[in-house]
Amino acid sequence: MSETQTDLSVEIWSDIMCPFCYIGKSKFEQALKSFTNKDRVQVTWKSYQLSPDMKSEPGKNINQYLAEHKGISIEEAKRMNDYVTEMAAQVGLKYNFDISILGNSFDAHRFLHYAKEKGKQNEAEELIFAAYFTEGKDIADIHTLIDIGEKLNLDSSEVKYMLKNNIYAEDVANDIAEANQIGVRGVPFFVFDRKYAVSGAQDSQVFADILLKSFDEMNQSE
Repeated sequence: MSETQTDLSVEIWSDIMCPFCYIGKSKFEQALKSFTNKDRVQVTWKSYQLSPDMKSEPGKNINQYLAEHKGISIEEAKRMNDYVTEMAAQVGLKYNFDISILGNSFDAHRFLHYAKEKGKQNEAEELIFAAYFTEGKDIADIHTLIDIGEKLNLDSSEVKYMLKNNIYAEDVANDIAEANQIGVRGVPFFVFDRKYAVSGAQDSQVFADILLKSFDEMNQSE
């Protein structure tokens, strides 16, 4: 009888509204795509909120918010976002900050926990990132999340019920509490096999190296 193989766990703390998280996702996935044992890597997305008190402000774009938040001019904020847009373009992502709609990410995180239960968390993460950074969608709006659910062939009435009844709120809170407990100070934050951590949108080679190291050590311990 053959032994059951263990998957390598990769947990990623991330916020949908964090531009570096989407870039980090792309860089990590580039490394994962080239990893020989990618089929034995289990990726779990964990909730984190950079601005938990943020209110939805459809009339205010990200340049205005950044200027107010950091106490800088609109021009400076735009230069910062232009720089991030260039970083995103280097990994094949298109950021449209001029049409982005500010909103609290809590419900989107709840939706991601729901998608996880349905085995579609990674796909949901990608669609929500694209909705916010590329398509100018309001990810705090229930209809946006229902539409994303439909793209994933998830039951619309079930998604609506889940969102309206604050289901998975405790899961989101637990992820954030766990992040605080292990010392996460910013996202994205990657944890490999509960042994190694990588903070930030690092180069793909960094992820490739840590994947190999973690996987080899996991196999040696089995």
